[in-house]
Parts: sequence; structure tokens; C-alpha cells
Amino acid sequence: MPNSTKRAAPDACSLLDTDHRNVKKMFKAYEELTHSRAADVQQKKRELANQICTELTVHAQIEEEIFYPAVREAISETDLLDEAEVEHTSAKELIAQIEAATEVDDKFDAKVIVLGEYIDHHVKEERNEIFVKARAARGLDLVAMREQLAARKEELMEELTAAA
Repeated sequence: MPNSTKRAAPDACSLLDTDHRNVKKMFKAYEELTHSRAADVQQKKRELANQICTELTVHAQIEEEIFYPAVREAISETDLLDEAEVEHTSAKELIAQIEAATEVDDKFDAKVIVLGEYIDHHVKEERNEIFVKARAARGLDLVAMREQLAARKEELMEELTAAA
């Protein structure tokens, strides 16, 4: 029984998965805006795209700084982490294009939608493979790591919102 209570405690994976769910909702909201004829739809799209980019930038950074290195130390099969880091690089390139775009046009929409598809694929691999291996790894304190991730996320969000 001690295992089931430990599993129930919110851990690093559950924090990261909450981020995944939140950003998925934002992508769905963006897609709904692509069908809208409202006068202020371009502005709403821009604001939502910026919010998505901020969330993903912070999420990727906490994974790369804290989660991935710890998991890499704890598991022997690290090819999944290599793939995840390559996926982050592709996502960051699209994020940079979205943030640099001067117009909210069909290409802008396409970039946001493709980013959403990338993230969907990435999330499935994390949820179904990386998180499973991380939770099974010996000596990896995911509950303590959750606190580290949350603190770093808050710090980065403050930096990004102060810079905006």
C-alpha cells in the first residue's frame, strides 16, 4: 500500500501534465478563433498565440533544466529524451516565427496549428513513455522535483511578464 499513496502525491509528471492540458485548451480556443468573423479576432489570436508561446517556452525550459537531466541520470534508455529535446528545438523554431510575425494571416494560423500538432505528439510520448519510465525509476524523487519545477516556472513567468 505505501506505493499507492506515493503515486497519489502530485509529482513532477503531474505538474508537467497540467501544463500540457492547459496549453491544449489554448490551442483548441485558437482553432475556434480561426472560424470566427468577429472584428477583433486578429487581436485575440495574437494575444492567445503569445500566451501559448510563453507557456511553452517556460515549460520547455523547466523540462530541459530540471526534469530531463534528472530523468537522464535515472534511466538507461535515453533515446526518448534525445527525441524530446529535438522536438523542443523544432517547437522553439516555430515559436520564434510566431512571435516574430508581423501579421496575423493564414500563415500565422498555420504555424500555430502546426505547433499544436507538434505539441500533441510530444505530449503523447512524454505521457505514455517518459513519465512512465520516470515514475518507475529508482532514486528519482519526483515529488520533490515538483517543487523545484513549480518554483522555477514561477520565476521564469515573472521574468517573461516583466520583460513584456
